[in-house]
Amino acid sequence: MTDFQTETRAEVVQPRFVLGLISVVGIALSLFQLYAAGIQPLGLFYQRPIHLGFILVLCFLIYPVFGKHRPRGLVGWLIDGPLILCGILVGFWVPYNIDTIANAIFPRSIDVAVGIVSVLVVLEAARRAVGLVLTIIGAFFVVYAFAGLRGELPWLADLMPGILNHRGYSIDRVASQLTLGAEGLFGIPLGVAATFIFIFVLFGALLEVTGAGKFFIDLAYAATGRQRGGPAKAAVIASAGMGSISGSAIANVVTTGAFTIPLMKKLGYRPAQAGGIEAAASTGGQIMPPLMGAGAFLMSEFTQVPYIEIVLVSIFPAMLYFGSVYLLVHIAAVKLGLKGIPAIDLPRVRDVLAQGWHFLLPLVVLVYFLVSGYSPLRVGFFAVVSVAAAAIARALWDFLRDKPSMAGAGALARRGLALTLQALELGARNAVAVSMACAVAGIIVGVVGLTGLGLKFSAMMLAFSGGNMVLALLLVIIASLILGMGLPVTAAYIVLIILVGPALTSEFGVPILIAHLVVFWYSQDSNVTPPVALAGFAGAAIAGSKPMETSFQAWKFAKGLYLIPMFMVFNEPIILGGPVPLVIWNGALAIIALTAFAAMLEGYLFATIPLWQRIILAPAIVAVFWPVFEVEAAGAAVIVVLLGLNWLAKGRGDVTGEARNPEPVNDQA
Repeated sequence: MTDFQTETRAEVVQPRFVLGLISVVGIALSLFQLYAAGIQPLGLFYQRPIHLGFILVLCFLIYPVFGKHRPRGLVGWLIDGPLILCGILVGFWVPYNIDTIANAIFPRSIDVAVGIVSVLVVLEAARRAVGLVLTIIGAFFVVYAFAGLRGELPWLADLMPGILNHRGYSIDRVASQLTLGAEGLFGIPLGVAATFIFIFVLFGALLEVTGAGKFFIDLAYAATGRQRGGPAKAAVIASAGMGSISGSAIANVVTTGAFTIPLMKKLGYRPAQAGGIEAAASTGGQIMPPLMGAGAFLMSEFTQVPYIEIVLVSIFPAMLYFGSVYLLVHIAAVKLGLKGIPAIDLPRVRDVLAQGWHFLLPLVVLVYFLVSGYSPLRVGFFAVVSVAAAAIARALWDFLRDKPSMAGAGALARRGLALTLQALELGARNAVAVSMACAVAGIIVGVVGLTGLGLKFSAMMLAFSGGNMVLALLLVIIASLILGMGLPVTAAYIVLIILVGPALTSEFGVPILIAHLVVFWYSQDSNVTPPVALAGFAGAAIAGSKPMETSFQAWKFAKGLYLIPMFMVFNEPIILGGPVPLVIWNGALAIIALTAFAAMLEGYLFATIPLWQRIILAPAIVAVFWPVFEVEAAGAAVIVVLLGLNWLAKGRGDVTGEARNPEPVNDQA
């Protein structure tokens, strides 16, 4: 953990008045969002600009121009002060002038000027909050809009391949497209960030400050700790719950991993294995219903499929992913000869539930209102209210049980107010990066719509793949990996679906929901795929292992991230439904294929798998993915026979590893 600690120590603490200002702006933003979500819904040209204005001000306050490791100083304030004022202008301009802008045939010069300022300010804020790569991509698309014979940069037309050429647009036209309509900055990506995503980020912040994270981790340990490789299995289960709430695989690693990785090492896993297991499990949290990070909300807006349907169809694939990670963890534990943690060193399920049962109530409320057909925004509002109500009720219960007094009541009220304000500020802080990513994604969407780039990219993709679906999916994987090296998951998904989505649906016939799910799943791969495996690097920092070795372990344990989307494409009924026997058949095929793949990868299931059997398993797994019933059945039959032989080998005692008792781990927990 030394790398992260060093980075934290190197940060310069901002002056108290700046920290106070950040708190005030963050709390005001959260209260504004709660008002719009639960009391008075606002039109998109009020909600989105005001949200962006708040976010820009927060961003420039939190991230100084020269970085967090240098004092801002006079020069920094001379730069950041005007940028903060520009952020206020961006949030104020469109709502204040909405009637004039809506009725104007041609944009006014002042509107164009504010539009130019808005784009530049957003790109700079994205550089600070997300990274330089996203700013470069956004700037590239803006320049591309100018690059045509009738545009501001006609000379660039000669440098582009013919298929990418377009007429080119003036600065007035581009500024209008990006800032005065619903297809640019204030388009769908920012709209989702300003509504659904923010309210659920706030929901996660409330859970965090009230102690839900420790509750879920303790519950996972109590449920799995006595099994072989218990801490690793607890990491898988805890990450499934926490990852969806946190909205970030890296945040998931550093929270659950702080508990699980030391315990895995103590039990006998190599440090790189421990970090890799946590990274793979934490990445899966982003595809785990009901929240799925920000992906499900964006997917719902893009596809016009109700949010609850996306959640429901995502349950089985997510279970497949975590099942594959869990199986790989179990095989690794058996090969290492590991035992579980002694019961005396583990929390009891009854005790954990007695302390934190109230954390389950908000999840029940969330699921109830989702199933009842409420909008995700209203569901998020009720979820936030339910977290606060559950925490207050539990605090009052404890207070009344422990000899209440006036002094105690005052302390309880002060603590409750402090935690509430902390959660409101934390929710706003956590929303800055994703909102900035969505704002830049809006710029990209606006340029793609203006220039027709999406259709051109589809033609290029069709030409490169030669119409072969597998090659097309490989191109999507490569593109997602490259984008993921510099973009967060949400931004990578938006950019990728804009570019390859039309090709997958129109040219290759993939249903729109499956196309979005495939792209969303592949957008996660930069967390676990070398050379840039961000969650793997975070796991390595905690485990004290080599980053690249840990990343390769994460990549190995997260193989379901690549196979399951392919299974969605070639076996549509597991997502779109169909006759019950067909759905059951496809579900069974998926389970068999992933089990066989894990066994082939590790060379072990019930016992050691001979090399010749591993070689035969490879084409059998491919056959299971083949969209022809006879080929699928043959592949499944071969797998069942080989795994049956492996089970019989267990009966003959052909196993590896001798069980090792872990050392006491109380001091690690």
